[in-house]
Amino acid sequence: MTDVRSDVPAGAGPDVAWLAPGTPVDLDNCAREPIHVPGSIQPRGVLLAVSEPDLVVVQASENLAELTGVGWSDALGRPLAEVLGVAQTGAVVRSASAFGDLRERNPVEITLDVGGDPVPVDAILHRAVLTGARDEHGQPEPGAPPVTNLVVELEPARGPRPFSFPNTYQAVRSTVTELNRAATLQDLYDVTARAVRGLTGFDRVMVYRYDADYNGEVVAEAKAEHLNSFLGLHYPASDIPAQARALYEKNWLRLISDVDYVPSPVHPAAHPATGRPLDLTYATLRSVSPVHVEYLHNMGVRASMSISLLREDELWGLIACHHYSGPHAPPFATRAAAEFLGSTLSLRLVDRTAEDEVHRALQVRSTLAWLTSATLDEDRPLADTLLGSTSLLDVLPADGVTVSLQGGTGSKGDALPPELVEALVGWAAARGGEVVATDSLRRDAPELDVPVDVACGVLVLPLPEGQHVLWHRRETVHSVDWGGDPHNKAIAEREGDGVRLSPRKSFDRWRETVRHRSRPWTPQERSEVAQLRTHLLEALYARSRRIVRAAETLQRSLLSDPPEPEHLEMAVRYVPATREAQVGGDWYDVFVQPDGSTVLVIGDVVGHDTEAAACMAQLRGLLRGIAFDNAEGPARVLARLDGAIEGLGLGALATVLVGRLEQTPEERAAGVTRMRWASAGHLPPLVVGPDGALQALSAPRPGMLLGADPHAARTDQVTVLHRGSTVLLYTDGLVERRESGFDDGVARLGQALAELRDRPVEEVCDEVLERMVPDGAEDDVALVAVRLLPRD
Repeated sequence: MTDVRSDVPAGAGPDVAWLAPGTPVDLDNCAREPIHVPGSIQPRGVLLAVSEPDLVVVQASENLAELTGVGWSDALGRPLAEVLGVAQTGAVVRSASAFGDLRERNPVEITLDVGGDPVPVDAILHRAVLTGARDEHGQPEPGAPPVTNLVVELEPARGPRPFSFPNTYQAVRSTVTELNRAATLQDLYDVTARAVRGLTGFDRVMVYRYDADYNGEVVAEAKAEHLNSFLGLHYPASDIPAQARALYEKNWLRLISDVDYVPSPVHPAAHPATGRPLDLTYATLRSVSPVHVEYLHNMGVRASMSISLLREDELWGLIACHHYSGPHAPPFATRAAAEFLGSTLSLRLVDRTAEDEVHRALQVRSTLAWLTSATLDEDRPLADTLLGSTSLLDVLPADGVTVSLQGGTGSKGDALPPELVEALVGWAAARGGEVVATDSLRRDAPELDVPVDVACGVLVLPLPEGQHVLWHRRETVHSVDWGGDPHNKAIAEREGDGVRLSPRKSFDRWRETVRHRSRPWTPQERSEVAQLRTHLLEALYARSRRIVRAAETLQRSLLSDPPEPEHLEMAVRYVPATREAQVGGDWYDVFVQPDGSTVLVIGDVVGHDTEAAACMAQLRGLLRGIAFDNAEGPARVLARLDGAIEGLGLGALATVLVGRLEQTPEERAAGVTRMRWASAGHLPPLVVGPDGALQALSAPRPGMLLGADPHAARTDQVTVLHRGSTVLLYTDGLVERRESGFDDGVARLGQALAELRDRPVEEVCDEVLERMVPDGAEDDVALVAVRLLPRD
């Protein structure tokens, strides 16, 4: 079974001081209101909490008799069948006993017999798992077992029956097609707002998006003609407290069919087995905060519904529905269809955002790789390298950047006075951290008194010995239209001898001019410059040591040690050519994907020296980013890498082979592993079985080099490997000789590999190098050796 949870308050940290039951709630304390345990429900339906497995009613809503004919006090302690009927209880039990998520089978359609009249009812089920009984101090009693309840909510059935998810999809199919065709984010928002309003009949439907601080903005709206527009209005984060947002991430749709409802209490208030209120996080009928009800009243809203928009399980925004002419209760099927639209929009938003982020990440990664390789030229000052035609402003857009590295200084874009740079760097160093950023120096460093037209926001990379990189942005003045004054969100109302804080009553457009802020530094930008900082530290270290050329430092820093999966033994080698410039375009890579598969990469960029190293760094970074969580197969990875080479104008040519070691549990038990591989013109991998049989893997058609034709067809090949087999990937420097061809070299390599099959792969690599290039390689050599370990 699924759909279970603890009774820890949703969104609560360990130190949240929740309000005690019965405490009056106002805007001063509503952020501590335990809204997941309101102790009551909305009376458009009834609620029963049923113990399992004996199916005895342990809690019931006060209005139970209105729908079942059985009073709540009479229902407590009785079997569910005596409250709902035998056949009806059987239908509920069958649904609750099936495997999987209860919500996927809701509603259970039953008909109650109330005074001889048949009443169609939708039963909506979920489970609540509560901790065991508590002592008088609220601490768990030792050994108290968890308590599982089946929560049964019953609503009078309205709308088409029988309900089915295929019918739900049919109701929104044309809208899903429109969403698939949407060219922009705004199109996605607008299509969804119109569709949800047409589906549900609410007077107003808004798509509401949060910013990083959870202030909301209405980005799309569909409404009745006579209503004023809320489009473009912003609402402060305090309008929806954190614990409410946490519930929105768990229960994706919430309906208040009548804001004037009188809550129906749940009896008994404390669960008999735990002494605590019933957690209604997942309850459709959960009663809402009186402060929220008052907020809706102040807006003139009589009914509302909201649908969560999620990105990676975090709340991104809401589809907010308002009705003004009276109560409004869309039937379950309509709500399910609207929730389906919200889920679809969430997926489209994730896809769209991911596309944008990947495109930017590819561009920035390419620039970072170029700059990193360019720092290898020790004849050029490092500051000059970073401020050339391709510069740090291509990594991070700003009004200007200032660099101080190895005694050289410089700037690009708008220059800052040297004394101001010194003050800003000192301020950043005092704050600590590898990346120090602010979008408001007036707020975070008022003591510096920096004019906003000179620098309003800065991002600083503090480096050893006072070295630094500093980007700055000027003030960006913009206006925000709020739904009411965000600085006066509450009004004081007298209640008897006391005064309480009530939600604001005016939601008129209130324009605020935001000053003393620059364009913010995004989390993605901060992550990218953190990578740059690592590269700069490597370059500074290499230059200070003066042991090898910085290009060789780059080469080796990229060729890291392989992972160590428990079922594989791995070894890697990189041997530079014996020529003077010990750097080239050969590389290897080994990494484990999120699903547990192991990716093997061997590649060779056409050319030598720093240009080849730069291309190698770009291709390795791009390939790793494309392949890390890509389960489509090596051929697709190579095709996407080819497209990136063309789209980014890299002008690279390279041979590459990508292999993916895959294994199902059954295959692992049988001692076999599949290697799915694809080649872009690279030399064939060699496989030696545990019996010494040698195989050179080849495809029916040799794949074309990367960079030659971005539309070249690429296909995956699959080879089954048995336990004890050894796989060797290599570059041409190992087998190419002036006096003989590749075939002879590959044959000699295969013979050596077969003879060494019983040796550890570390020794295999060393011995292969000793036999094949005893006097050093004329060209760079990269090796990856993998053995499938036998079972102990």
